[in-house]
Amino acid sequence: MDLGTAAYMVGGAVVAVVGAPVFLGAAGFTSAGIAAGSIAANVMSVSAVANAGGVAAGGLVAGLQAAGAAGLSGAATAAVAATGAAIGAAVESLTS
Repeated sequence: MDLGTAAYMVGGAVVAVVGAPVFLGAAGFTSAGIAAGSIAANVMSVSAVANAGGVAAGGLVAGLQAAGAAGLSGAATAAVAATGAAIGAAVESLTS
C-alpha cells in the first residue's frame, strides 16, 4: 500500500467515526429518544409495520437508537472506522 492510499484510508476512517454521531442525531436518533417527524421516526414506523406492530429488540432501529443515545460502542466504532477506511481506499483508487 502506498502513502496516498493510507492517507485516504485514515481520512475515511476519521470522517466516518466523527461523522457517525452527527449523522445519527441529524437523522433523529437522539439521547431523548426518536425525534417526531424525523427519518428515524419513519424508519421506526416501517420496522413496526414489518414486525406486526412492534420494533424488534436488538434490531436495526434499536441499535441505531442506542448508538444515538449513548454513542458508538467499541465494536461499532471499529466497524464504522473500517467502513470509512474502505470507502477512503475506493475513493483514492477512483481519483488516481
